[in-house]
Amino acid sequence: MKRRELVAWMGSGPLGLLSQPVWAQSPYPDRPIKLVVPYPPGASSDAMGRLVAQKIAGPLGQPVVVDNRSGASGNIGSEAVAKSAPDGYTLLLGTDATHASNLHLSTQPTFHPARDFTALSLAVLNPIVLVVHPSMPVNNLQELVAHVKSKPQQGGFGSSGSGSPHHLAGELLKQRTGAPLVHVPYRGGGPALNDVLGGQLPMLFASLITVLQHIQSGRLRALAVTSLQRFDALPQVPAMAETLEGFELNSWLAFFGPARMPEAISKRLSDELAAAVRDPEVRTKLRDSGLVPVGSSGPELAEVVRRDLEHRGRLIRAANIKPES
Repeated sequence: MKRRELVAWMGSGPLGLLSQPVWAQSPYPDRPIKLVVPYPPGASSDAMGRLVAQKIAGPLGQPVVVDNRSGASGNIGSEAVAKSAPDGYTLLLGTDATHASNLHLSTQPTFHPARDFTALSLAVLNPIVLVVHPSMPVNNLQELVAHVKSKPQQGGFGSSGSGSPHHLAGELLKQRTGAPLVHVPYRGGGPALNDVLGGQLPMLFASLITVLQHIQSGRLRALAVTSLQRFDALPQVPAMAETLEGFELNSWLAFFGPARMPEAISKRLSDELAAAVRDPEVRTKLRDSGLVPVGSSGPELAEVVRRDLEHRGRLIRAANIKPES
């Protein structure tokens, strides 16, 4: 049989049928990728997502388009990604809210943070800091606890909303110290910050990115960060764990895909996302904005989600925070 005839026979026979789909497959990616950010344009998560999306577009050889789908504390955009095809063309910039807290704050959750997603990379930590108005006669965490115990009327602390990581940080401090702290919820961090700056509220748990300039100017006094270690942006401010052993409540941003993504695709995305976050130029921009670059592997992120889901559930139940939806 001549070679030309042999090729024709293979193309029409069983071997040809088996081989054709393999030959027809296009290398990933062969079209633009969508990154869903479940928060409005202009938020810190949006800025970080756009920065990383721009960085990975080059190595992937395709544009990465940011799609803002805000609402329901991040659940609307997250649900959309959970129900998307697991082909690597729809990704999510999730947070500790969407993937650790919200499950415990909803009466009818529409997705499960661990089961319905493929963990790709923990991108950054979003540091939380406890600040007070300069009129408060306290300079550290021990003095604050003693002051509030002696004057409970000055135990009000603001946050960006009920069930937010800032709220939970205050509840954890209350549980660990017995201080009579009272949560004052706001619709976002901005209004809460304004009341503390104006002296109407004595203290606030807030993202570092929100209050850093006011700490540096002296309009606010930082007492502690809610992590196990100090942050480079505030080296003089102790971690709460230095006073309260093991105290930790981190806010974070991370990348996910839908569950059941092909391993080769999820591994490539994980590697590219981690490399982008670790890029020196990107790291500098993230640090300058008050974020702490990480760039983890997928399994490392999956462990963070598992741990924080459990921790937030215990904390929310202990604080008797009721679901709002």
